[in-house]
Amino acid sequence: MNTLHTERLVLRSWDEANDLKPLIEFFSDAEASHFIGGPRDAEAVWRTIAGYIGHFHLRGYSYWAVADRVNNKLIGATGIWNSPQWGEMELGYYIFPAHQGKGFATEAAKRCQQYVFEDLGKQTLVSYINAENEVSKKVAKKLGGTFDGIYELAEFGPHEVYRYGST
Repeated sequence: MNTLHTERLVLRSWDEANDLKPLIEFFSDAEASHFIGGPRDAEAVWRTIAGYIGHFHLRGYSYWAVADRVNNKLIGATGIWNSPQWGEMELGYYIFPAHQGKGFATEAAKRCQQYVFEDLGKQTLVSYINAENEVSKKVAKKLGGTFDGIYELAEFGPHEVYRYGST
């Protein structure tokens, strides 16, 4: 995976030795992980990382580990997902609770948008957001997303679609 940078963050490849434990801690918190599939055990979290890496090899893009630029510690994830069962290329993001409210999700996701529009040459991108996830909808709107209907998301049910354009 290529590495992307923002003012405060590094979007980098996954590192099992340093990223697995904090990701397990995040996914063990039912409230924190509620909108991204809920709690997972250690094996399922390891498979999540493996899935991110595999998605990159299949598609050329995926979820990056989001790390603090100063100390390289994992604080969340952001990236692009597009499995065959999903309608189109999706921008997703999550930040660990201790780091929320500081604009990290917006900063990381904005860099992903730039990558999709400039490096991949795509014209459109969406975020699928649970209707109850007000925080994620707020981030999507900050990123220029506009509500574009409801989509039945494989395994996750109906989600609001927020669409971003490259213009």
